[in-house]
Amino acid sequence: MSQYRILVVDDEEDLCEILQFNLETEGYIVDVAYSAEDALKTDISSYHLVLLDVMMGEMSGFRMGKVLQDNPKTASIPIIFLTAKDSENDRITGFSIGADDYISKPFSIREVQARVKAVLRRVADINPIVDETNIQVVAYESLELILDKKKVLLAGEALSFTKKEFEMLKLFLENRNRVFTRDEILARIWSDEVVVLDRTIDVNITRLRKKIGPYGKNIVTRLGYGYCFEE
Repeated sequence: MSQYRILVVDDEEDLCEILQFNLETEGYIVDVAYSAEDALKTDISSYHLVLLDVMMGEMSGFRMGKVLQDNPKTASIPIIFLTAKDSENDRITGFSIGADDYISKPFSIREVQARVKAVLRRVADINPIVDETNIQVVAYESLELILDKKKVLLAGEALSFTKKEFEMLKLFLENRNRVFTRDEILARIWSDEVVVLDRTIDVNITRLRKKIGPYGKNIVTRLGYGYCFEE
């Protein structure tokens, strides 16, 4: 089952343990960090929510929040600030750098649980959580096809592919070292087309080779037979 991952950042270790225990009883996966500096050493992009204390050591929660907002990989991660300060200016500062909520200390655990649930519910309406165990991937080394999203990644970078190019690459990667004739490729990839010239396949093969960079050489031509993706 998919689970939300939460990062708690607070220099009060006892409070971190209390929050971690009670949020885990709600079914969340919870990690803790005792400073903003330690938190920024982790892969924050893997979390769905950050509970962030404002008053910490050298780097405050506000500064860390600004760092997260300025990074495209973490800018969309919701932040709930935790603080003993409760002035209007502090709240305005928090919300101005992208806070999704603001909880003043001391607080009840039930209040935190309710606010966490409310923020995650809002986020889920925009970016539904994905069950990664159901993601289908066809890959060869650093070349990946994410089948359900129809995406092609090369060393983690997304490539621009047409539907036909995607289907051709999928055919080759799922059947590595097998030679496909032009007729077989036409039947599998262009089955819905009335008339398709052999030249169409050659053009798409050429584009495919260019797009997948170093793996272009793996798509080989077998003269008189057809094409295959050779390992």
